[in-house]
Order: sequence, then structure tokens, then C-alpha cells
Amino acid sequence: MNRLCLALLAASALLLPGAALAQRMLNQPLAPPVSQPTAVPVTLSAGLEGDPAPLKKGLVWRVYADDTAAEKAVLVRKTDEPNPVITLDPGAYIVHVTWGLASATRRVVVSQTPITEKIMLSAGGLRLGASLGDMRIPKDKLTFSIYVAVGNDPQGRVIVENVRGDDIIRLPEGQYRIVSNYGDTNATTSADVRVESGKVVDALMRHRAATVTLKLVANPGAEALANTTFSLVTPGGDIIREAIGAFPSMTLAEGDYVVIARNGGRVFTQEFKVKSGVDRDVEVLAR
Repeated sequence: MNRLCLALLAASALLLPGAALAQRMLNQPLAPPVSQPTAVPVTLSAGLEGDPAPLKKGLVWRVYADDTAAEKAVLVRKTDEPNPVITLDPGAYIVHVTWGLASATRRVVVSQTPITEKIMLSAGGLRLGASLGDMRIPKDKLTFSIYVAVGNDPQGRVIVENVRGDDIIRLPEGQYRIVSNYGDTNATTSADVRVESGKVVDALMRHRAATVTLKLVANPGAEALANTTFSLVTPGGDIIREAIGAFPSMTLAEGDYVVIARNGGRVFTQEFKVKSGVDRDVEVLAR
């Protein structure tokens, strides 16, 4: 019995230091948890150079992660709100904004505090229309194409097609060539226009053209013959337009023309002149 008590006392002496250490560890305060980075609000807006007022519509924002190791840009956010507030984790980003065909890019570094970024665009607006003499041409009869210069090419490269009259086209500041099409044949005109930042430029194109109605008739003033095929050519023989029907109409640039009418296996021709602003019937006599 005495030997058993001595063994228990010896074991207790060995365990006491470890127990004391454990007790001291329990009494120590816990280490604070490692804080995780929180998303930060980033407020974005855009304006035009020369006009400090923020743009209220027509903007598209894209935010990309600024990661040089990535094979392609990673899109983080996209919005068409004019003045968005987006939340981003701390880090570097590329902010890209477009307004029509104008755009701008900025690198933004997000830390721990909210930030506000306003990007200024070097851009303006272009509003197009056309007239025939003193008469304004209805916009539903017009289409426009916009070109930018490329090297020594006088026409340049088309950047916008089928623009309707009175629409405001948003463009980067610069020089442009405008081609106006009146109708769908050969009544066109062109002009060079400069777009200035912060301004809307009104460009009124002037056409010299008229609308003609083609008819194949047995006698002057008689009823037009149905099932007639018309070919409109220049005096040099270049085909401008072909049409089928009793009396097709078309808008033509001022100048000289030849019309060839085919009906019932017979062919008839007539020369005529188009004078700007003078609409008329062109009768081809079937004789």
C-alpha cells in the first residue's frame, strides 16, 4: 500500500507542470481574427470636355480587372447607368466608358475608402438633315453614312451607315465625311464636317435632284402599259436602275439619262433630262 501511494505521488508530480501550462493557456486572451478586405463603393460619372455638366444618358460602363498575367481582360462589372455606384474589392481596375462611338479609359486603384471618378470624353454630337432648294427633305426619305479618313483615301472608312435624319450621332472630336442619300437610286451628296467636343453640330446637306415617274404609253398622255421593264442608263451606257411595273417612280440626281422600256418583246428608248426640284412624268412612246 505504501508503495502504491508513492507511485501515485510521483505521477502527480510529473503531470503538474503540464496541467499548469494548460491552465495558463486557457487564461490567455484569444488572438483577434484576421480581417478580410471588404468591398468599397466606387462612384462613376462622365462628361464632355468643354461642357462640365455630367452626361445623363447614352453611357455604357465596363470595369476590368487589371491583371497583367491574364491572357485576356476579365470583365468585372458592366452597366448602362449614367452615374453608377459599384462595389469593388481592393485592387487595381481598368474603367472603360463609351458614349456612342466615343470612349475613354482610366486605371483606378481601390483601397479601403470610397472613391469618386469622373472621366471626361473628347466628343460631341452630329445631327444631320438635307434640303432640296429651300425645301427640307423629309427624314424618312434620307439616309446618311459617316466616314473617317484613312491614309490618302479621299473617301475613308465608313464607321456608321443608314443614319436617319435628325438623329444625334455621338462621335469623338474630329473631322468626318458625310454622304447623304436621297431616295434609293443615285441622288447623293457629300460634305466634310468637323465635330467639336461638348457641342452638337447641325449639318444640312444640299441635294440637286428630282423625282421622275416612268411610263410606256401608246400616245402622249395615254394610260401607262402594264408589265413593262424599265432600264435607266447614263448617256454613256452605264445602268443606274432597273424596275418593273406600269409607272415606277425614282429620285434621280440632276443630269441627263436614257430610259429603255421593254414590253411584249419590243424595245423602246427615250432620252430625258432631270432638273433639280422639278418632279415630272417621263413618257416613252411605244412606237
